[in-house]
Amino acid sequence: MTTELIEFNDLSELSAAVARDVAEFVNNVVASKGVFYLALSGGNTPRPLYHILGTTYRESIPWKSVHIFFCDERFVPHESPMSNFQMVRETLLDLISIPKGNVHPFPTTGLKMEDAAREYETQLRRFFTDGADTFDLIVLGVGKDGHTASLFPGSPVLDEKEKWVAGVEVDGVPPRRITLTYPILNHAARVYFLVSGSEKSDATKTLLQSTVDYHSCPSAGVHPEAGRLIWWVDRAALRA
Repeated sequence: MTTELIEFNDLSELSAAVARDVAEFVNNVVASKGVFYLALSGGNTPRPLYHILGTTYRESIPWKSVHIFFCDERFVPHESPMSNFQMVRETLLDLISIPKGNVHPFPTTGLKMEDAAREYETQLRRFFTDGADTFDLIVLGVGKDGHTASLFPGSPVLDEKEKWVAGVEVDGVPPRRITLTYPILNHAARVYFLVSGSEKSDATKTLLQSTVDYHSCPSAGVHPEAGRLIWWVDRAALRA
């Protein structure tokens, strides 16, 4: 694994830089193997990135060759304002020409949460028959408590070694979530953490320490074994 940290003045500058990088990366991978596998997160930080990808890069990214998955989801209907899928749909999916079959939201209705997690894992394993080669790119954020996706401090799922997807109960609203786990996150070719805002500075400072325990700061448990990890961080999030 190689790890890099790139600093920006603010979220706007950060988002524009990440969008340029993602567009170039997608085009290179599609030219090489014909398809690109992307996992996206919810939250406020990636919103500007998704909008730039859906507008500035609407025509220059080969969206028909991109499959979009999700890092986690609140166990609510897709139409809910709390849904990560709904946010990505509004900021990106509704703006681009991508086949419906290339978009893979978590199932959140008509199933028990545990069954929905198993169904999503089954879907992922159809795409990634070799568990050593999963997503081309995963876009993650960091919470004030150091969580990422729906991997929260102290959660039993942090010690999961086999399952790629798990249903979890978290200290948040709503509490019931589905999340990707370390076994699949850490086999991605690239992982990008997007971190912005002074409210993230304590978590960022903790994460940049080599001795941090992922049980107390779950973002620290993301380290792609054979891939590239890049922290895209604005100045406010680095402020001590």
